[in-house]
Amino acid sequence: MRFGAAVALALACAAASTGCSGLFKQYEYEEDVYLALDGSATVYVNGSLAALNALRGSRFDTAPSARFKADEVRAFFSTPVTHVVSVTDSRRNNRRFAHVKLAVGDIRRLSDAPPFAWSRYDFSLDNGLFDYRQTVGAPAGGRPPDVGWNGRELVAFRLHLPSTVVEEPAGARHERGNILVWEQPLADRLAGRPLVLSARMETESILAHTLLLFGAAAGAALAALAVVVWWIARRGVNPAHV
Repeated sequence: MRFGAAVALALACAAASTGCSGLFKQYEYEEDVYLALDGSATVYVNGSLAALNALRGSRFDTAPSARFKADEVRAFFSTPVTHVVSVTDSRRNNRRFAHVKLAVGDIRRLSDAPPFAWSRYDFSLDNGLFDYRQTVGAPAGGRPPDVGWNGRELVAFRLHLPSTVVEEPAGARHERGNILVWEQPLADRLAGRPLVLSARMETESILAHTLLLFGAAAGAALAALAVVVWWIARRGVNPAHV
């Protein structure tokens, strides 16, 4: 009974997404940058329409009964330096959320796009390492009318890096080897509290390094097999009886 009650309580908290603070984080706005070593990137933005209005200066209808207009979201994020791959939506805490996937040809030009103009992006080669730096500035919009925020909402920025991180950046949480996460309370982000994302990484991608190791292992195995065949042939032994 106690176990069942605990499960029921957890499910109730998940459905409500409000109480039970500490079990679930309430992300109101998230940017995920999947960076490539050539400077291109795939960027995911997940945020409530209210947060997009307040942080990025959009003018989406945040009324709970309003229909989600994917075309408006697509138009907002479509710029000469960004290509919108997909737009979907969801609802949480009686607020509509937009989920946008974008292709970016050059991360260093992303600040030319109005939805990302609050940041400055630098990506360069420095002393044999790639150096990434993103400085997030003040929001572009104003605080919206009451949309149900309770003060526990968070903003998150994540860097999914293509190679090994060689220095632990300040203020970041390191996840699964090459993912760095910075979080801020939504209230701090609305107030424009400074946020700097930085990372220094190797110039060889993790995939290339993995393939190199695999190739080396395969080469060693073939070399060992060749030695065995040579040894058998030299001794004149029938391989079928070895």
